[in-house]
Amino acid sequence: MPMNLPILLTWARILLIPVFVALFYVPDDVLTMHHKNLLAAAVFLLGAITDWLDGWLARSLNQTSAFGAFLDPVADKLLVAAALIVLVKLGRADEVVAVIIIGREIAISALREWMARIGESRSVAVSFLGKVKTICQMIAILMLLHHDPLFGVIDMRFPGTMLIYIAAVLTLWSMAYYLKMAASSIRGHSR
Repeated sequence: MPMNLPILLTWARILLIPVFVALFYVPDDVLTMHHKNLLAAAVFLLGAITDWLDGWLARSLNQTSAFGAFLDPVADKLLVAAALIVLVKLGRADEVVAVIIIGREIAISALREWMARIGESRSVAVSFLGKVKTICQMIAILMLLHHDPLFGVIDMRFPGTMLIYIAAVLTLWSMAYYLKMAASSIRGHSR
């Protein structure tokens, strides 16, 4: 297993997940819900920044590796799944939205693994639509975690809720896109 700065950042993102979840189990007399919201949003934002940073560093330092390419999306999916589960538990996100987003991530990961095995991974490479979905999803989760009005004025709940529904629609759309892109290769190898 190679060890370099991008992979260390990816591992750090994975290690942030239990910290993020544990914040909501701290007793209210130790941390108010407002402070839990702020800290959870900060930890999630840090995780999102490391997601961008580890990829940028891997490319710019020429430290890309097969292990890093495997671990990075796993870390992303774990962070998003943990955040969605917490948001559902807190009543800030709908269960259906969480099932759509988490289910799609599992399905597309399996599809990408299958396509890589048959030498067709390029047909399910990350698309622009997938990137837009991810941006909407990350911003929505961040807003819903923060929950309280930003600067005491800007409502985070309504736009966060709308954005998570948009992310769910984009999730289904991007899944359909990836399945369509892979369909001919799958038909050719299932005979």
